[in-house]
Amino acid sequence: MAYISFQPHDHFDCPTWTGSDSTTTINGMSFKPDSIWMNRYNGAGHPVLNNSSEGTGQNWIPSGNNANDTTVHVASYTSDGFTLTGNIANTNDASELYVGACWKAGGTSPSQTYVVKVVSDSGNKYRFDDFGTSAVAIQLQEGGTYTFDQADSSNNGHPLRFSTTADGSHGGGSEYTTGVTASGTPGNAGAKTVIVVAASAATLYYYCTAHSGMGGTANTNVTAGSSNFAGSILSVASVNTTAGISILKYTGTGANGTIGHGLGAVPKYIIGKSTTVTDRGDVFAGGTTIYSDTETDLIQFATTGANQDDADGWNDTKPTNTVFSIGSKTHHNTSGAASIAYCFAEIKGFSKFGFYIGNGNVRGPKIYCGFRPKWIMCKNWGATEDWFVKVSGLTGYGFGGTKTRTIKYANNANSTNCTINFESNGFRVTTSDGKANGDGAKYIYMAFAEMPVVGSNGTISLAT
Repeated sequence: MAYISFQPHDHFDCPTWTGSDSTTTINGMSFKPDSIWMNRYNGAGHPVLNNSSEGTGQNWIPSGNNANDTTVHVASYTSDGFTLTGNIANTNDASELYVGACWKAGGTSPSQTYVVKVVSDSGNKYRFDDFGTSAVAIQLQEGGTYTFDQADSSNNGHPLRFSTTADGSHGGGSEYTTGVTASGTPGNAGAKTVIVVAASAATLYYYCTAHSGMGGTANTNVTAGSSNFAGSILSVASVNTTAGISILKYTGTGANGTIGHGLGAVPKYIIGKSTTVTDRGDVFAGGTTIYSDTETDLIQFATTGANQDDADGWNDTKPTNTVFSIGSKTHHNTSGAASIAYCFAEIKGFSKFGFYIGNGNVRGPKIYCGFRPKWIMCKNWGATEDWFVKVSGLTGYGFGGTKTRTIKYANNANSTNCTINFESNGFRVTTSDGKANGDGAKYIYMAFAEMPVVGSNGTISLAT
């Protein structure tokens, strides 16, 4: 398990705002957010989840059994926050109170290395990271730095370059050099082509300067994310390995497959949804001490239902530090459907994912996190109960941000008074309500830190 070496607010924060029915800018964060879970907290209102990978007009409503909502809630992401469109229900109604859980994923300047090989596939073609298809269209984020490693001997005599014309000089175009640096001799150690993608760069094409027909398209995206070739299904990944967060776009196949998540660690929590079809999203909650076989189970948003023992969800296969598996479940793998996945690896002192067992008592279980939580989401794993979200320090609610009572459902528009207390090193359930503390019931949770009690060396600090 990784240890925190940063302040939580550098990668996660929960700003609040009062709706205005007009354009509203929320700022003051330490990062440009890549994903925002927005909730009204002083009354009814559906949660809205937006991310910079899909873009401002694509929103998952976790409480709904629908395709993506195309309302433009988030007009733009800024360097320290975001701007909301005016007069939009659930995110910016006049005088209503809102909170947004914001995560940083790949940020504005990702860095990625692709190992290039040349294979014989109806003529010589480039392949990246040993992916099973040649000359694929790749996705490069504006502001990102991409290294195309040509050290493999198969690259001998095949310099990789870029052009704004398909097939470059062989297609009547010329070499594109803005932000491009080439060094070494292809096929030898140290050979590489590096491109820093300029803002508003045109669509590019990678090609071999010596031979025609070897390359393909290099799309330059204003949305976040870069091609990830680690799985059998090509994905576009926006990845923050420091905080253990990645957002993935992929096209469903309707069949068993694997998807690269880019975290370099095994994800403990995965949320997936086919965004262009009417269906619910699925959650994987694995790596726990209560259940050793959660790779056969899934649990869904937009419903109060218990977990399902369904190998079709995650193909009965545990995720690894490079990929996670998906089966034929249509919720997050509809054939041909645009899909999204949020993956979380645990970072000690920043995030915690797991299970706890209720005791049915108003002095319920204490869940140790190694930090004072800022935001948690919980669900009764084995019974029909609501999902709920709890946030600390909401204006006008609770006691100093530690014993906040207001809780929002994640599967409908309503609120509840189910009480959970945030403490300096975790949280305690202080209700006998079955939503959070049924006797003997098992609950999944995900939690993110406001203040860690774990130092960069992994030593637990003193806490009350």
